[in-house]
Amino acid sequence: MKPEMSGGLVHELPGDLAKALVEKELVSSWEALSAIGRNEFICWIEDAKQQKTRIKRIVRATEDLLEGKKRPCCWVGCIHRTDKQPGKWQQQVLIDKKKK
Repeated sequence: MKPEMSGGLVHELPGDLAKALVEKELVSSWEALSAIGRNEFICWIEDAKQQKTRIKRIVRATEDLLEGKKRPCCWVGCIHRTDKQPGKWQQQVLIDKKKK
């Protein structure tokens, strides 16, 4: 039986990430994260442009969870959230695609 697992604030839990969490027995660690923390991991994974990058991020996410980390390292945050305005850096680099 497949366990019920939560998504994030904005993003649904993708199937490939859910499968990895079950295989690595990390469902309870995943559920212990805040909705924002889960959302950050999902957004980071979903943001990958190539499939090989997505796979690497899923592997790293499971490793981070095993280490007790609650957010992905070096991720500026989900730009899809509607409960807060994007930061200045997010707006310039991620949304407007401008270089500093």
